[in-house]
Amino acid sequence: MRIASGKKHGSPKVRPDRASLQSAQEIAKRTWKPGTMLAPVPAVMVSCGGKDGYEPNIITLAWAGTVCSDPPMLSVSIRPERFSYEIISKTREFVVNVTTADLAKATDMCGVKSGRDVDKFAMTGLTKLKSNVVSAPGIAESPVNIECRVKSTHKLGSHVLFLAEVVSVQVSEELLDKKGKFRLEHADLLAYAHGEYFVLGRRLGFFGFSVKRK
Repeated sequence: MRIASGKKHGSPKVRPDRASLQSAQEIAKRTWKPGTMLAPVPAVMVSCGGKDGYEPNIITLAWAGTVCSDPPMLSVSIRPERFSYEIISKTREFVVNVTTADLAKATDMCGVKSGRDVDKFAMTGLTKLKSNVVSAPGIAESPVNIECRVKSTHKLGSHVLFLAEVVSVQVSEELLDKKGKFRLEHADLLAYAHGEYFVLGRRLGFFGFSVKRK
């Protein structure tokens, strides 16, 4: 939408573009039942265990996200019946491992198989990565390993939300360019949308590109 300067009152006037001239009737919409329609979301592998008698395990989650930058915090939501729920509840720590196209099959397997029945590291061939701060191992094949300690839990309904502080991060050196910039866009990041996995596509811009002067 283009913005033109206002002459009478000194405030900007909005010059509508072609799309904004469409009436509500011309843009077909249908009311849908309330649900988790936000998409895409990250498909992450969360590793846990490694202390208090719990063997290392991996759970795949799509309900994960950043909640605060200072201090750095994120959240994951888990159903209480999942095997990893008890582990994280007791140990109060976990590692969020960012996934890629190469990890798609392992990501899915760790979501459909239960740690009650199988050793997921052995099943997938994934490599345990020693964490810097927490006892839970990371996944070496993941480009980003985010170590977390649980600060609080919140029973929401079908899921329990774990609010956690990021205490350490490890990144793959192969994604660092010559200037030391981390080029995560080269990792073929995996996303999840309504039961299907996708790889993030082409770059459209950067934060602030819409107002950058030419």
